[in-house]
Amino acid sequence: MKIISAEFVMSNSDVAKCPKEPLPEYAFIGRSNVGKSSLINMLADHKNLAKTSGRPGKTQLINHFKINNSWFLVDLPGYGYARVSKKEKKTFQKYITDYFLKRKQLVSGFVLVDIRHEPQPVDLEFMEWLGTNGIPFSIVFTKADKLKEGAIQNQVDTYLKKLLEVAWEEAPPHFVTSSAKHLGKEEVLSYIEEINKQVAGHL
Repeated sequence: MKIISAEFVMSNSDVAKCPKEPLPEYAFIGRSNVGKSSLINMLADHKNLAKTSGRPGKTQLINHFKINNSWFLVDLPGYGYARVSKKEKKTFQKYITDYFLKRKQLVSGFVLVDIRHEPQPVDLEFMEWLGTNGIPFSIVFTKADKLKEGAIQNQVDTYLKKLLEVAWEEAPPHFVTSSAKHLGKEEVLSYIEEINKQVAGHL
């Protein structure tokens, strides 16, 4: 898929106010500081589409970006903020879960995890919640440029093995990416393109 246009459409915290257009949506979510904004900018071929920040928890709303006038990339708040109050965390959780449960246009989620780290309970719990609620998703391993090639496969294998031990009969699709090296861009966009073809006219 070639990205011809990418534009910011809206931010809000109320699923009912999300765009009304019947276009497929792909939601990107992960813990703070996982490299989500950098990944979105890489996929959209746009340096500053999503705001990157050294401060974890910068994304605090549901952000819709329209890609090629044919689908939405949705940037969701991270979970596990370092600097927000418990009350705010609850609010974020509420509209994140509302979005996944109520948004009819959502066709797939992408859960981002830093490839350098061991499987984190909060990530595993969130994936289990998605699976329990029948919400399709893929895992996107980020920051692969920080590891040597052999270590990358080791980390992926360890992660998927842990998933199978915890709650899964079969691991979800996964992608290895690096925003710095544009690794995984074609694979993720091709995957989205395939799903777009399958859901065309059904939303």
